[in-house]
Amino acid sequence: MEPDSEEADRALELRAVELVRAVLESAESALRPAPVPEREQSGPRISDIEWVSCGEFTVERGRTQIEEFIRTWELDPSWLFTVRFLRERDLPLHRELVYRAVFSLPTRRSPVSAQTAAVVFTVLSHTNRPPSHPVQVHFTIETSRTLHQPGLTRVREQWLKDVIESKARLLDTVGF
Repeated sequence: MEPDSEEADRALELRAVELVRAVLESAESALRPAPVPEREQSGPRISDIEWVSCGEFTVERGRTQIEEFIRTWELDPSWLFTVRFLRERDLPLHRELVYRAVFSLPTRRSPVSAQTAAVVFTVLSHTNRPPSHPVQVHFTIETSRTLHQPGLTRVREQWLKDVIESKARLLDTVGF
């Protein structure tokens, strides 16, 4: 090969590398999620945990993961709760497992609270997806029809207080 030809080939190769690098950087920046504005970042944190995969899911593991998720909520430490497994249904495309978390707010005057608030969790373990796929979880707060999902909803302590207060008001109106 001639010296001029080698230099031209090298220059062409360098230009090709630069073009490929520019195209890759452009594609990477186009696929990168848009930055969240600072005012949105400073908002309240939405809690979540890493949920177990469908292949590793068991009734007991579901209960412990729900307890772990509830502990990420920003609740006053005086709240007590228990999680119980209610039922399991085998459906054509998934297993549906239902759990109930019962919350109470004991006080010195009333260590065994008469009113409680419940949160019902439904866990879907898909049978038509790979075993490595995470389970799908959603939950509802007692007296509400709104369906919440971990990682998308910030649970507010006031929701539980509202349930307990509404039960207390109802009991006040009923004479025994």
